[in-house]
Amino acid sequence: MVKPKRPHTRFEKARIIGSRALQISMGAPLYATEEELRVNFREELVSLYGVEEANIRFVLDPLKIATLEYEKHLIPIDVDPHLD
Repeated sequence: MVKPKRPHTRFEKARIIGSRALQISMGAPLYATEEELRVNFREELVSLYGVEEANIRFVLDPLKIATLEYEKHLIPIDVDPHLD
């Protein structure tokens, strides 16, 4: 992700994550690997599929993936603040 000049506001964060989630839902390639998705959402996968299935599945929710990419600074999107 592009290093922001200042911390994002909650509105900017929502805009970035929402835009990225839309891209993912329309088939854009992921910046997080499948292994990162398995590790970060392990508890959820185990509760949904069981221990054995959790090792071969990963999260498919675009919003969760976009949020993870934002937190790991993997998204190459930034906002242009118009400061007056």
